[in-house]
Formats: sequence, C-alpha cells, structure tokens
Amino acid sequence: MPNLYFNEEHELFRESLRDFLQKEVVPHIEKWEETGQIERFIWKKFGDMGYFGLAYPEAYGGLDLDLFYTIILLEELQRINSGGFAAAIWAHAYLAMTHLNKEGDEAMKNKYLTASISGDMIGCLCITEPFGGSDVAGMRTTAVKKGDSYVINGSKTFITNGVYSDYLVVAAKTSPELGNKGISIFLVDRDTAGVSATKLDKLGWRASDTGEIAFDNVEIPATNLMGEVNQGFPYIMQHFALERLIMGVNAHARAQYALEYAKRYMSERTAFGKTIDKFQALRHTFADCETQMEICKQFNYYVTKRLDKGDYVVKEATMSKLQSTKMADDVIYQCLQFLGGYGYMEEYPLARMSRDSRLGPIGGGTSEILREIIAKMVIDDKDYKPAT
Repeated sequence: MPNLYFNEEHELFRESLRDFLQKEVVPHIEKWEETGQIERFIWKKFGDMGYFGLAYPEAYGGLDLDLFYTIILLEELQRINSGGFAAAIWAHAYLAMTHLNKEGDEAMKNKYLTASISGDMIGCLCITEPFGGSDVAGMRTTAVKKGDSYVINGSKTFITNGVYSDYLVVAAKTSPELGNKGISIFLVDRDTAGVSATKLDKLGWRASDTGEIAFDNVEIPATNLMGEVNQGFPYIMQHFALERLIMGVNAHARAQYALEYAKRYMSERTAFGKTIDKFQALRHTFADCETQMEICKQFNYYVTKRLDKGDYVVKEATMSKLQSTKMADDVIYQCLQFLGGYGYMEEYPLARMSRDSRLGPIGGGTSEILREIIAKMVIDDKDYKPAT
C-alpha cells in the first residue's frame, strides 16, 4: 500500500540515517549524558553527512529537500533515547538556523548559515527570559541604538546550546514602549565582550547544554540586526509553528519507540505461566496507547504536509504540540508500568525517557499558554498574521 507521505527515497534515507546514528552517536550517548557536553566531532560528522542542510538552500551548502526528510531526522533521533542530544541537534538546525535563513542578510548567510550547515559552527536561539517564561511579549532584554551599533542588556534562560554554541540569535526590545511591537532579532558572536553563560542542572535532557545567558553592555554592529527593526515578534510567532510541530513530532516518535520496546519486553516476560502480553488488562491498555500515538502521528504528518506547501499552520502546530506531548507523557508512563520494577531501573530505557519526555509540555510554550492561543483562535476568532 503506497504511503501518503514517504516515498522510497525517504525510506532509504531513514535506513542510512538509522545506521549512522547507531555507529557514530549511540556509542557516545552515555558519556554525553554524564558530562552534559556533546563533543564537537559529532557536529562535524552531521555536517559532512548533510543532515544540517536538509531543509536549506543549495547556495549555502544545503540540500533543499522537502520537510519529510526533517521529520525522519527528528523521528530517528528519538530512537537513540537521548532527548538532550536530539534537542541540541534540532535547536541548532531548526531554531537558530531557521532565523538565519529567513531573516539573515547575504553576509550573515554566507558566514554563519554556511558554517552551520557544514557543522563548523553551532547556534542557539535566545528568547525565553528568567521573569518571562512563555510570555515572549514581556521580555526585558533591550537593544539600544548607539551610532552604528546596538548595545544589548538583559538575560535569557533555558537556552539549549546556550553554553557551547558559537553564535546566538537574540530577541531584544528596541522600542520597549511598543510592547510586542517593539522587539527585534540580532545575531551575536559568542566571544563578544559582555556575553556570559551559566550551565543549568536539569531533570532530563542531560546530554544537552542548557544555559542562562547574561548580556552586560554587549555592543554589536548595527548590521547584526536580522530582518526589519521591531518585526521580531511576528518572526518569532511565525517560526514557533515549526518549533511546535517539531516538538509534536518528537513526542509521537518517542512514544512510538517506548511502545516498541514495551511490546518486545511484554512478549518475553512471563508471569503465571504465560507472557504478559497475553493478559487482557495489559493488552487493552497497550491498544489504547497505540491508538493515541497513531492519531497524533498521523495528524503531525498532515500538518507537516501543509507546512511544506507553505500554509500558515500556527493553530494546527500549536494543537500538535499540546496534544502530542501530553500523549507521550501518558504513553511513556504506562510503558514504564508495563516493565514493572525494571522500568524504574536506569539500565532500561524508560527511566531516562520518562524524564526527557516531561519537558515536552513545558518547552516551546507551556501547555497552558498553548491552550490560550488555541482558545483565542477558535473562540475569539483571532487571526495571527505571518510576518511580511
């Protein structure tokens, strides 16, 4: 039966990527989980394989492929059971690099986007602040024009790749009196005077470096402004659609992996003279979990197809993240239960997976914020406009 979304080339790519991850990444995961630092060599290997350039123009070294190659990358990253490693990769490739590609000028793209695709530079996106959380419009970081420069002051937190990245894509208020209409986006080199980062200790995603970043009179050239002044909020909202879809896809992929693992375990574990996959209570619970996962997966593929066509899918992507991350938490919790006491042991994958999954309903906009965004769109008929 033909697949609605993936063709033969997609599946060959999936096989090749899965093999690459098993050979080049999996042997190092335990070390990176312990140290909280992903060694630089793997970034270059990803770049050499073209994995950072899947969705980007050929002019900068990319492959300009359809969005389902990205979906395959996201899904396969979840199968190696390190939410932190996966997050570091996609935060670079689809948060920082998306802004570079869409708002960066030619000079920025030639220097930073090209090096990001090749794996020679790592980026991070700095939006969330200690006092703001999901309230993007409430950010306090400022960028004040000073001749041919901007001076940035403020702080950001919960930034993936926030410690070891080479450049930062930073949102700051250029016209604070305008509220969310006064935000702009800037590119800041890591070694710029006044930039400092503190590594945060987390419940999960332990392989990734999550940082709190301070900007103390950081002076950058005015040419480091990305896109138009005071257009940062529309840019951010427009790209949130991709970020939230990514987190929805991550969620269905890790839930699927958890179910596959639990199914194998249940087919081998015996109790009362038979394998536990023969007990009706467990079978029916498993069937419910599989159903929830499959519904989310198919919806996420549908949203991907629309986004790939250029549709503005803020509502649908928000729904994807809201529902898929809740589903993943529920399914992974239940899969841990299927394993009984072994599910609670670190040598089995469900312990780490349950920790890593818990960030799903928080990062990229909390579920509470997402419900309000959806409510505004479906009850108040609010129409979020794409950036022009």
